Amino acid sequence: MTFTNLERQQVMRTLSSETFDVLVIGGGITGAGIALDAATRGMKIALVEMQDFAGGTSSRSTKLVHGGLRYLKQFEVGMVAEVGKERAIVYENGPHVTTPEWMLLPMHKGGTFGKFSTSIGLRVYDSLAGVKRGERRSMLSVQQTLDKEPLIKKEGLKGGGYYVEYRTDDARLTIEVMKAAVEHGAAALNYTKVESLIYDDNKQVKGAVVRDFLTGDAYEIKAAKVVNSTGPWVDRIREMDASKKGKTLRLTKGVHLVIDQSRFPLRQAVYFDTPDKRMVFAIPRDGKTYVGTTDTFYDQDPVHPQMSASDRSYIVNAINFMFPDVNITERDIESSWAGVRPLIYEEGKDPSEISRKDEIWESGSGLLTIAGGKLTGYRKMAETIVDVLSQKLSEAQHRSFKACRTKHLPISGGDMGGSKGFDAWVQKAAPAGVQAGLTQEEAVRLARMYGTNTHKVYQRIAEGKEEANAFNMPLALYGQLAYALDAEMVASPVDFLTRRTGATLFNIDLARKMKEPVIKMMSSCLGWSAQAEARFRAETERALADAVTPMQD
Repeated sequence: MTFTNLERQQVMRTLSSETFDVLVIGGGITGAGIALDAATRGMKIALVEMQDFAGGTSSRSTKLVHGGLRYLKQFEVGMVAEVGKERAIVYENGPHVTTPEWMLLPMHKGGTFGKFSTSIGLRVYDSLAGVKRGERRSMLSVQQTLDKEPLIKKEGLKGGGYYVEYRTDDARLTIEVMKAAVEHGAAALNYTKVESLIYDDNKQVKGAVVRDFLTGDAYEIKAAKVVNSTGPWVDRIREMDASKKGKTLRLTKGVHLVIDQSRFPLRQAVYFDTPDKRMVFAIPRDGKTYVGTTDTFYDQDPVHPQMSASDRSYIVNAINFMFPDVNITERDIESSWAGVRPLIYEEGKDPSEISRKDEIWESGSGLLTIAGGKLTGYRKMAETIVDVLSQKLSEAQHRSFKACRTKHLPISGGDMGGSKGFDAWVQKAAPAGVQAGLTQEEAVRLARMYGTNTHKVYQRIAEGKEEANAFNMPLALYGQLAYALDAEMVASPVDFLTRRTGATLFNIDLARKMKEPVIKMMSSCLGWSAQAEARFRAETERALADAVTPMQD
């Protein structure tokens, strides 16, 4: 199948004219994982997403594929064991979107973690999560802790723990999993909203009526089974199915702030106590430091969650509590993002205490819903629900399907022999980028970002110098946009600036400077009308403003 909005009509024709084994509703990491697992087992898959792929929770996380150390405090031993092992699988299958990140856990007098409990906890964590020998935890003295990160509060410091997490680009991880699903035959389309479900004479769900937000067209997609993996919107689809009963979702909001390293020169990722005894991450990335997250109940529109003034104050206070010498103020915040977590409601629990476990529900109509869960566990969640689909489809259709293959299956761009070969692969790939016109630094950066798809980006750069000049765009960014149009189903400037490149979050000055060239090139390639171009321009301006300006509490 194709994965470009340059051929959107063709994808729509496929979706509307064929009958599928499974229709997946929701194009975040869970839906993408389900589509990939099911497609590789031989199922015919359709997937629709009402926003952009990863447009919701899957681009708004802490950007860690982490083992869930904090779940040890809640005695969720099974979850620690499972997600700890899964993060290594995610890394091996896509080393271009995931990288090990050593994490410092400072211990202070009166803090959440004591020296003994931290030592035991990290040892249990290493064991449960199957941590590699070279990545096992160590305990640090006061001086060793300050040597790792001199900005940490010295008063009451008792030492630190040192262990490995994995940093990821959550949106790009989702896109690469979705591309892999499409490479294995899935038909997927963004900006396509389910308006109603279709039922047969036995009141069994057999598809959906969808509306295309870009063209306005409505059409039917027919499928033997329908999976609801819509994250924060799970209960809306259950309401459509008249099956919202029993357990329901409770949404919580998490906010992250981005500060330039010139103001917050953090050299080491830190997992630290807040004054109210929560835990927060501070992580250096691409010349910036980002800090989060908050955890508050949220009952507003999940499409556009935003930082509030109190969210901002909370994180600024947390930074100054643990890093008292940096004196961060609200003026230092360059960008922010807010995301909504779809948690399974547990009465009487605070947001941070609600379990992140995933669950599968089946309604009387046969609608399968998957809810809860974490980014790290997406592949295992997909395996679990596709096992259910495989059994049900086999019984109904007298067909057999392959076993799950995703444990050792590279995602798109990840086919370079696992993490061990990644650095050597990047060095081998980069000269072709230099030959195409990039600097060595740019060539390496793109190779690390796109993995084994990098040659396609380089090729577009080599062929498109005149076009890049015509749109007044740097070669590297031009190559990224050309490739996103060709092969990553980008439909709007925000898709590109926020989710395909992360510029809105981690290089907002570049996003502001390049928004007009990006709009002009996309308008030219996608054939926008003057009204469409104006609409996309306004949407881009709003996204850039929302990243900085808090909403009213």
